[in-house]
Amino acid sequence: MKKIIQSLLVLLLIASTALAQDRTISGTVTAKGDGLPIPGVSVKIKGTNVATQTGADGKFSLKLPTNSKSLVISYIGFLSQDLPISSRNSYDVSLITDSKQLSEVIVTAFGLERKRNQVAYAAQQVSGAEVSDNRSTNVLGSLSGKISGLEIKQNNALGASTNVILRGVKSITGNNQALFVVDGVPVDNSNTNRGGQSQGGGGYDYGSPASDINPDNIESVTVLKGAAASALYGSRGSNGVILITTKKGTSGLGITVNTGLSVGMLDKSTFVTYQHEYGGGYGAYYENRDVPKGSANYRRFFYRDINSDGKKDYVFPSSEDASYGARFDPSLLVYQWDAFEKTSPNFKKPTPWVAAANDPTTFFESPVSNNQNILLTGGGDNGTFKLGFDRSNDQGILPNSKLNKNIINFGGTYKVTKQLTAGANVNYYNINGSGRGGTGYDGASGRNVLTNFREWWQVNTDIKGQKDAYYRTGRKNATWNYADPTDLTPIYWDNPYFVRFTNVETDTRNRYLGNVSLNYKPLDWLNITGRVSLDSYATLQQERKSVGSVGVPYFSRFNQSVSETNYDLLANIDKNISEDFNLKALLGTNIRKQTNNSVSAVTNGGLIVEGIYALSNSVNTPNAPVEFEGKREVDGVFAGATLSYKTYLTLDGTIRRDASSTLPKGNNVYYYPSISLGFVFSELLKNQSWLSYGKLRANYAQVGSDAGYYNITDTYSITAPFGPAAQFAVRDTKNNPNLKPERTGSYEVGLEMSFLKNRIGFDATYFKTNTVNQILAVPLSTATGYSFKYLNSGTVENKGFEVSMNGIPLRTKDFSWKINANWSRLRSKVTELFKDDTGQQAQNLQLASFQGGITANAALGQPFGILRGTDFIYDNQGRKVIDASGFYEKTGTSNNNIGNPNANWIGGINNSFTYKNLSLSFLVDVRHGGDVFSTDLYYGLATGLYPETAGLNELGNPSRDPVSAGGGILNKGVTEDGKPNTVRISNSNYGNLGYSINPDKAFIYDASYVKLREAVLNYSLPKSFIAKLNPVKAVDVSLVGRNLWIIHKNLPYSDPEEGLSSGNIQGYQVGAQPTTRTIGFNLKFKF
Repeated sequence: MKKIIQSLLVLLLIASTALAQDRTISGTVTAKGDGLPIPGVSVKIKGTNVATQTGADGKFSLKLPTNSKSLVISYIGFLSQDLPISSRNSYDVSLITDSKQLSEVIVTAFGLERKRNQVAYAAQQVSGAEVSDNRSTNVLGSLSGKISGLEIKQNNALGASTNVILRGVKSITGNNQALFVVDGVPVDNSNTNRGGQSQGGGGYDYGSPASDINPDNIESVTVLKGAAASALYGSRGSNGVILITTKKGTSGLGITVNTGLSVGMLDKSTFVTYQHEYGGGYGAYYENRDVPKGSANYRRFFYRDINSDGKKDYVFPSSEDASYGARFDPSLLVYQWDAFEKTSPNFKKPTPWVAAANDPTTFFESPVSNNQNILLTGGGDNGTFKLGFDRSNDQGILPNSKLNKNIINFGGTYKVTKQLTAGANVNYYNINGSGRGGTGYDGASGRNVLTNFREWWQVNTDIKGQKDAYYRTGRKNATWNYADPTDLTPIYWDNPYFVRFTNVETDTRNRYLGNVSLNYKPLDWLNITGRVSLDSYATLQQERKSVGSVGVPYFSRFNQSVSETNYDLLANIDKNISEDFNLKALLGTNIRKQTNNSVSAVTNGGLIVEGIYALSNSVNTPNAPVEFEGKREVDGVFAGATLSYKTYLTLDGTIRRDASSTLPKGNNVYYYPSISLGFVFSELLKNQSWLSYGKLRANYAQVGSDAGYYNITDTYSITAPFGPAAQFAVRDTKNNPNLKPERTGSYEVGLEMSFLKNRIGFDATYFKTNTVNQILAVPLSTATGYSFKYLNSGTVENKGFEVSMNGIPLRTKDFSWKINANWSRLRSKVTELFKDDTGQQAQNLQLASFQGGITANAALGQPFGILRGTDFIYDNQGRKVIDASGFYEKTGTSNNNIGNPNANWIGGINNSFTYKNLSLSFLVDVRHGGDVFSTDLYYGLATGLYPETAGLNELGNPSRDPVSAGGGILNKGVTEDGKPNTVRISNSNYGNLGYSINPDKAFIYDASYVKLREAVLNYSLPKSFIAKLNPVKAVDVSLVGRNLWIIHKNLPYSDPEEGLSSGNIQGYQVGAQPTTRTIGFNLKFKF
């Protein structure tokens, strides 16, 4: 750290010497056609990195270094202008509409800029403001709905992980996350969650490392969607690339200060609505109750003499974590959970049998987030610099959940000579989390309190009473759920506050991200760049389970260090080889070195001393730590060429050769080619005034990925020692010394058009990919000594459409209305698997097995990730069949396709309105189709928590009354003879509406939603007012809302977007975190 700070100071000193005696110029940029000011125009001093942008009123101000010759004025949709600099200090510029849009620049692979007419593949850009203005705590989530073909799914917990998938899942068991590249530095985004979380198991969600990126430091984001766009990245680019360009230094000295505060609230539509008619218990499910037969509360309570008065008293069933107990009756006095806790004010006192005044809805807190950011920029004749600091402190909706980030970023350039320029970007991230949200069905581990609230709860339990008991007993586990009133040992569920404040996790991540580079320009058409980049982080995760908890107490510690170093040498050519032909070429080499080391240790048999969390406090000798050391090197050489004929025809080709250390010799060298063709047909239709721009493009490419660590040669794992002797065990997966790289072949065709002087336009793409030679761990006969083996087999096909549209329906001198829309539709199919031990083509590969018995699968001929389980039995008209007892008939096997987790289509519409200095924008995000299995309803309906389990039936009688008294529920369907069902089933006891009776298909729900994802209201103070606030140059005040309204959804009591931690397996919910609506205030000053 000390060396980094010293390096920062040296670079800052070097950059500051570039500042000279400058003068300031100003001006206004307008559109020549209507004379309206144009915001966001780039004003750059030619031949330097010194630049600024116009404000909302089209005005700019810029300090000129000495020897400045001319200004370059450029903006998308307008022709660029070179403006000579004279002795005057005021410059007013009128830009002419670029009706053909040939000057728009797109950032492509390795940060190279290409004019739009020279790009023959799908690429889409969003500005840094579109990412940062919504003040999301997760920069990855800020992209949702803004890029066609990009699907973002995230867990709602504070700092949780995010799934970032472009054009669908391609690799059955490999990594499918898009590659993030920040200023040329590939960013590791590996999931650091552990255990069985990807299969619905319990744990903590430690987030996605790429979410460390500071949104306030982002200048622009470019998404390279297809293989042709990302082929130069080799195996790294098989899943698409998200290029992030950060802000750069500008002329003179500038200071930007940004501060914000946001608060949130629970979106109650995404949490449980409890029935308030019946209390705790399993009903008559168990027959060991001693309430006299014939009583209204027969089998509902314990019946004991508590106060020694010789009379039997009603005692709640403390061990039963359901709400199928007795009907609430305020006149009925019952000894409840707090009547047996000695410090309780209700000790040895019966209380009215009523629903709790404070249900778990009141458990959640109002999340608060505050952020402070300062950015210093400067520059002069010989260089530029920026130095920024960002601090954010977030408190989540779960009690005692905190996430603090401290980020320092530095960037600088220095012109060593006229031809040689040095550059550096250095970023330091310090992330500290505490009390992160638990995930999955956690059982005795109890990390996820949402499983308790959504599935196993007594609605007579007052959550405030649980909070009071926790603090009143000195932070002990005074839970409502214990074995017996005579034995207060927790049986299934801990006190929720004990979980959140005593059994708390903590984590720290320290990250260094940056590069240093030299750029040499010996000729005006040749640039040579050498660059070394580093992404390195160290993580410490500590988990605790206190003495007194359900289950065995423990302390675990997980240390991980991940590092990637890239060495790049690039030669970039841009030369007009004749009057009509231009050649852009790239030659380069890349050496990538990765290490991944981790150590995990946990206590054994419990903790000796309560409250001491250390491995040395283990009851038994801890088992040997689980250690991992992974190394990978990939050496690549690549070339690319773009040949343009005039301004309307472009031929582009690339080739990359990689050699990977994780593949065997003979198979470890592989090639990735691409070829693309673009035709700007509007250049041949210049007399068509209605057509502003039109381009056809087509391309084909091959990309792929290598194997994971240690998939070639068999290795041994260390197990617990046998006495003094060390023990090693063969792993359960047989490695394969003949593995080949996975390969993805991709082609796409696209059409780009804009009309009416670019007032409306669209970009439409059709694509198809086939990923072959999948590296799979397939089942193997255990007689071999292994359970699985690695082999190359399996093919996944993805095809679909993407459309992005933009329009300006209205524009006047003071008002404008802009619309951006994105839509995509994807279809995936597993077209080949592997041959089993008998030589037959396998029909299915199980990817995950979840609580509830359902599975996620790669099934032959089916979409990737298909959900399987038990289904209803249907007649020939598709109606559900009901047996003679009134229950649904269901299949006897669990291999039925019951749900497809993939969306039918996704989209987003963003509207932006500007009136003078006031702007309003809002984004509506849409997902149509796709299925999700709700474990929360699978159990929660069985335990009687939800309104559907109580209330009146179709006869107008209480459904929990005996069927003989007109109660019960009538299942909709037909009997085996095709007649409508007329037999009601009992709803008096635990289980009849949930998992124990109904097939898995009953708990599959449509995952569609329509969301008002974000809204931003911004006001820029007038220049006339700002002039009085010297040295202040600009002040922006904004009101920001995020996740404001779920306009439509079909999944009850939860957010359909909520899912597992990031990974390939989706379409499953358990212990789902609720959504929070956030509203924030932001204030930005520029000096």
